[in-house]
Amino acid sequence: MRAGLAHSIRFDPADPVASLSGLPEAPAVFALCAADPAAEPYLSKTPNLRRRLMRFLRGPQSGAVSKRLQLAHMVDHIDYSVTGSDFESSLCLYQASLRAFGGRAQRRMRLRPPAFLRMSLDNKYPRVYATAKISKAAADALFGPFPSRTAAERYADEMLNLFLLRRCTEELNPDPAFPGCVYSEMKMCLAPCYKGCSDERYAQESAEVLAFLSTRGASMLSRLESERDAASEAMEFESAASIHQRMQKVQSVTHLAGDAVHRLSQLSGILVQPSAEPGHVALFALRRGVWSGPVAYSIVGMRLANERSGSSSLFAHPVALEPVPLGGPPPKGANEAQPAKDLLESRLEEALSLLAQQSPKSVTSQTLSDHVALFAQWFYRPAARSIGEMVFAGPEGETPRKPLLRAISRVAARANSANPEELSKPPIQWHA
Repeated sequence: MRAGLAHSIRFDPADPVASLSGLPEAPAVFALCAADPAAEPYLSKTPNLRRRLMRFLRGPQSGAVSKRLQLAHMVDHIDYSVTGSDFESSLCLYQASLRAFGGRAQRRMRLRPPAFLRMSLDNKYPRVYATAKISKAAADALFGPFPSRTAAERYADEMLNLFLLRRCTEELNPDPAFPGCVYSEMKMCLAPCYKGCSDERYAQESAEVLAFLSTRGASMLSRLESERDAASEAMEFESAASIHQRMQKVQSVTHLAGDAVHRLSQLSGILVQPSAEPGHVALFALRRGVWSGPVAYSIVGMRLANERSGSSSLFAHPVALEPVPLGGPPPKGANEAQPAKDLLESRLEEALSLLAQQSPKSVTSQTLSDHVALFAQWFYRPAARSIGEMVFAGPEGETPRKPLLRAISRVAARANSANPEELSKPPIQWHA
């Protein structure tokens, strides 16, 4: 199949109803293909495949006049893949578009690279600025994605108010005769342009800014907390109050960076989505900004989270234990004191192993940009349309298992619920 979709059916324009009656009424990505293998297919996604194609290809009723574009006479066969969520449809459509259209896939899908902050680490005097240019080489210096360039620039401005890093865009050639700028006059910059500081001092300030961006402010908050506690123990209450006020200012800045903002080289985690396969959820892996998956995870035997209980059991860890036979000798090699193996964790390890095998070995900068755009598109969409949960990886790159299992439980419960209010609940983000 040209688009690489899972299924294909022949289409008879003389009897479109019979041709389309066997299609599922489910979300899907489809391709309308001509008999000529060199002709480009029509690719799209839909929340209801049969209804969409019935409306698209059935043609006008007898005697009726329709302004709809009639494609039935041009279609020889239909390729399609059933999906379980809008995110899966978007990822599948992107992959099919790459196969069918190559480098034009980004323009056809209108994928715009999201906004990032970049720290020019390769410059002797680093600065921070907003950019939409994403590259593999700069993955350690990019922080994001942000919902918009305006949001990225606002975060950069407020964050730089906490430091003395330069904000000018010129390539610096320090000269003591240089008059400086308004930021140096306001004591908001170390002024390396006229050697207002040593190179070592500017490098120290740059390292602190890099740590702030890498931890979304946690590095500065931890240091200030230690200083405040030390001042309190020394009975220097005015100093402690001043440090506490600075901490509050830092916290107000950190809130401007959402849960999705990470160093691009560490943008990893597992996305849980409803699955087209009954009794399963779909897992997608995001590794350093690149997607792989889906892998179906069976929820058979899982105790689903009761979201209406209103008690602490909402966050109870889901369990499904392996049955233990009554009586008789234990299996060969088994330890009698060993508890029954948790089937859910065993299934999860298998699913994560499959995802790791699917992870691409190498990607281009364009592919990286496209995958990050798909992530930002899902993460920053309106809460009423957000389905699924993202569990971000920790600093070591490992996704915590218990929060992931709880996320699977909640997504499965919502997918099984007939209440539309349950389906529209905003996703919960988890971090290691």
